[in-house]
Amino acid sequence: MSLRTVLFAPTNKEAQVESLVQFVAQKHQDRGQKVAILRVFNVENDPLLAAGFEVKSAFSLQKAVEKTAANDTDALFESLVNLQDSFASDTDVLLVVGELHYLLGTNFNYTVATTLDADIVVVDKSLAATYNALSAQLGAFVESSLNGKNTDRLLGAVVTSNLANYLKEDWKIKNLPLLAANKEGLEFEVLDGSLLELAKAKRSLKRISPARFRSSLTGLAASNPQRIVLPEGDEPRTVRAAIICTERKIAECILLASREAVRAQADKLGLSLPPELKTIDPATVRDKYVARLVELRKAKGMTEELAKQQLEDNVVLGTMMLEANEADGLVSGAVHTTANTIRPPMQIIKTAPGASIISSVFFMLMPEEVYVYGDCAVNPNPTAAQLADIAIQSADNAKAFGLDPRVAMISYSTVNSGSGPDVDLVKEATALVHEKRPDLAVDGPLQYDAAVTPEVAALKAPQSPVAGKANVFVFPDLSCGNPLYKAVQRSADVVSIGPMLQGMRKPVNDLSRGALVEDIVYTICLTAVQAINAQK
Repeated sequence: MSLRTVLFAPTNKEAQVESLVQFVAQKHQDRGQKVAILRVFNVENDPLLAAGFEVKSAFSLQKAVEKTAANDTDALFESLVNLQDSFASDTDVLLVVGELHYLLGTNFNYTVATTLDADIVVVDKSLAATYNALSAQLGAFVESSLNGKNTDRLLGAVVTSNLANYLKEDWKIKNLPLLAANKEGLEFEVLDGSLLELAKAKRSLKRISPARFRSSLTGLAASNPQRIVLPEGDEPRTVRAAIICTERKIAECILLASREAVRAQADKLGLSLPPELKTIDPATVRDKYVARLVELRKAKGMTEELAKQQLEDNVVLGTMMLEANEADGLVSGAVHTTANTIRPPMQIIKTAPGASIISSVFFMLMPEEVYVYGDCAVNPNPTAAQLADIAIQSADNAKAFGLDPRVAMISYSTVNSGSGPDVDLVKEATALVHEKRPDLAVDGPLQYDAAVTPEVAALKAPQSPVAGKANVFVFPDLSCGNPLYKAVQRSADVVSIGPMLQGMRKPVNDLSRGALVEDIVYTICLTAVQAINAQK
C-alpha cells in the first residue's frame, strides 16, 4: 500500500482547516478508503478524535516554539516522520492539519510538507476579492508555484465562495487550481474532483527529506548496532558523539584513548560516561598488531621498527583493528586530515571484491531533499572508465540509503552545447555507465542548472530522463566537485555528511575538521549502515 500524505495549510486564523480535513476524511471513508489524521501539535479535547477519526499528534506548540527559537528542530521533524511511518502499513490517505503561529515563521507548514513529502492544499478564509490579495496571503506557497519550484507538490487552494466565484474565470496560477469553496455554515462545495481522489493520484517523483534521511539512518543503524572504532578517542566532540550513539544504541563505539582521558573529557563536558561505552588504551595493544602489519606491507618494505612507528598513529591502529575484524567500521578526521584518515585503510584494507576504484560521496541535506555528490574528496582527475565506476558506486549507495537514484554527469556543457576534451570525457563516461548498468537513470553531460531546475531542463535537455530532477551528481574532477560541495554547504547552510568512502572492503569514513557533534553522530550511523549492508 502506498501512503498518500496531504497537508492542509491555513493562510490566516479564520481558515477552517479542521472542518475541511473532517469533510475530506469523511468523503474518503465513504468511498471505502482508510483515512488517518496527523496533527503537528497536541490538542486537548480534539474534535477530530471525537468525530471518530484516527488521530496522532507529534509535539506541543510550546516545544515547537522553544525548539524553533533555539534553531534545534531536527528531532521535532524526525518525530513527524516516525508518526507518518506508523500509519504507512494500513492507511490509504494521511491528512495533516497545518498550523499557524507567528513565532514559528511563515515557512513552517512548507517545512512540514517537505519533511513528509506531502502534497499541499492551501486553505484561505479571508474576505479578499482580488487575485493580488489572495497571492499576498498565500505567501511562500504561491511564490514557489510562480517560480516553478516543486509545483507538483501544490494540489490547489480552498477559498471562500465569493472569492471562488471571482476567480473561476480568471485564475492565473495554473498549478494551483481551486479545489473547493468554503460556504456559510462550514459547508464545502467541491470545485475540483482531485480533492476527492487523493488515494489515486500520486506524484511520480518522490523526494527523501533530510528529516526522513536522518530518521532512516539512525533507525537502520540501531536495528543492528555495529562496532565503530574512533581513533580520536579523547577529542571532545568525538567523546560527546560516542556518548550519544551509546545512549541511543546506534552503535557500539570504541574510543582509542585511556579510560581516564575519556572520563576527564566527559567531566569537562558535564556528561556521564556510559559504562557500556568501550575504551581501549592504545599503549596497551599496539604491539599485538606489529607482526600482522609487517606481513601485510612487507612488499612495500615494512619492517618491525617501521610498523611500531606507524602504530603510534591511532588511525593506523584503528585500521588494524578493522582488518582483524575487531571492529566493523572506522570514523576519523575531527583532528586528522583526510589524507591521514584514508591513506592507512587504502593501504591495509584495500578495495572490495569487484571494485576497481575507491571514491567518495557526500550526502547533502538540502532544505527539501537529499542530494548525493561524488567524487569530491579522493580522485583528482579520474579517467572516463573511473568516472563511470564512480557514478555506478554513487548510484548504488544512494539506493542503499533510501534514495531513488537519478544520476547527472556534470560538465560545463549540456548535451552538445559545448565541446572539448573535458566534455568528451563526461560523454564517454556516461556511455560506459549506460553499457555497464542499463538499469540506472543517468544522463550527461549536464550543467548543474539543467540537472536540478525543470525550466532549464525543458530548454536545454527536453528529452533527458534525468535533467530537472537529478539527485545524484557526479563531478568530472576534484577541482569541480570539492569547491562546489563546500560552496553549497557554507552558502546554503546545509548539513553535509561525509565523505563516505566507496569501494573499500570495510567501511572507513572521514570527518571535516570543522565537524559538529551531530556530523560525527550521523557519520557513525552512515558507517554502521555500510557495515550492515556489507553483511547482507
